[in-house]
Amino acid sequence: MNIALVGYGKMGKAIERIALSRGHVIVSIIDVENTDDFFSETFRSADVAIEFTTPQTAFDNYMRCFAAGVPVVSGTTGWLERFAEVKQVCLAGKHTFFYASNFSIGVNIFFVLNAYLAKIMNKFPAYDVNLTEIHHIHKADAPSGTAITLAGEIVRNVERKTQWQLADAPTVQPSHLLIQSIREGETPGTHRIIYESNVDSISIRHEAKSREGFAQGAVIAAEFTAGKQGCLGMEDMLTF
Repeated sequence: MNIALVGYGKMGKAIERIALSRGHVIVSIIDVENTDDFFSETFRSADVAIEFTTPQTAFDNYMRCFAAGVPVVSGTTGWLERFAEVKQVCLAGKHTFFYASNFSIGVNIFFVLNAYLAKIMNKFPAYDVNLTEIHHIHKADAPSGTAITLAGEIVRNVERKTQWQLADAPTVQPSHLLIQSIREGETPGTHRIIYESNVDSISIRHEAKSREGFAQGAVIAAEFTAGKQGCLGMEDMLTF
């Protein structure tokens, strides 16, 4: 499969290594200094583009990929206020867009556990719940896209929580799920959910050891996307 990389930071380089090890060909690499390559024949020859950039550039990157007729697999977070717009353009133009806030298989198992636990804990109001996420100091958005996905499932399933908010907000509401975002060192990503009562606590935690899990999942998603159309996600690819 011919793959274009959009974004060539640490994640882009990790994706490149894994894609090559799985027998794929990297036909184009686009970063901030060569965005004109979106309009090249080389880029248009890609079977799929894997995009990991920034919240500020992601939307324009998607539109350029669509214009070139190249399916997109993206893991950029922090831009989701425009997701409905991207979905509309994708479906209207019969393009292909695969998005995940986290491509790690382990994290997606964690998503399922989180939703299941939230449904159980809805029946036990003595337990309050909060969420902590820790990432490297270079991460631009807070909370992380993964934390927002986790928080969304908790709010949907725990009736006493109406929305999420950052823990350092000036005003904290008891009905709000608090998310503590920590940026330190080169931590790839840790997410912890704690249900706590006066007598005990229940917690689940996912800790990434490196970026390799995210990169591998993105390449597997690109393989899955080939030949498909529409807006896709991890729930389409995974069967658990």
